[in-house]
Amino acid sequence: MPASRPPVKSPESRSIVITGATRGLGLALAEGFRDFGHVVRGCGTRSDLVAEINEQWGGATPFSRVDVTDDREVGEWARAELASGPPDLLIVNAAVIHSPQNLWEIPPAEWKKVMEVNVQGVVNTLRHFVPSMVRRGTGVIATLSSGWGRSTSPGMSAYCASKYAVEGLTAALAQELPQGMAAVPVNPGVIATDMLRQVWGKEADSYPDVRAWARQAVPFFLRLGPGDNGRQRTV
Repeated sequence: MPASRPPVKSPESRSIVITGATRGLGLALAEGFRDFGHVVRGCGTRSDLVAEINEQWGGATPFSRVDVTDDREVGEWARAELASGPPDLLIVNAAVIHSPQNLWEIPPAEWKKVMEVNVQGVVNTLRHFVPSMVRRGTGVIATLSSGWGRSTSPGMSAYCASKYAVEGLTAALAQELPQGMAAVPVNPGVIATDMLRQVWGKEADSYPDVRAWARQAVPFFLRLGPGDNGRQRTV
């Protein structure tokens, strides 16, 4: 992992929580927000990556090992994070994908894993973080969707189903929030990540890498506000 750049102080530091923050898009966002002087907290499922990032970031330990499919673990993590107040920006990013295959060929265990991480993991995160944001009456919740949450491709039925679910539950959540808040389903676009390589192989590397993407994505997420509530957005 490359050495981090010194942070650039933000005139208005925000509290940001990101799931799936130890690699890929989540890590690129976490690093980008931190470099602009924001307070970032995140989680991931791999203890080794969590420990590595905490060591590199130094000082406090902003990353925690959390399995988002385990409601108890998410609840414990949320209680610890919320002790200092609700986040200004909650980015629900943790997700998995499956290799391309016909719907009837996807093993039940693989289908279940996609749904548990991509849908139930989102619900668990929202259940434990959103109430404190609602009580305060401000904050933005961004759920990471996909182009495959708004269109379909053969071989990707489980992933498409999970991201269509994210779009729907976020739209419903947006209708439940008080005025002044926002829930926004965000399509990050096509980026060269390990997940995309799992589907497209080497062709994935013809797309922007995560750090190039983050240079646009960080200010994009920071601009989201009440006017975006319930609206589909794309980086």
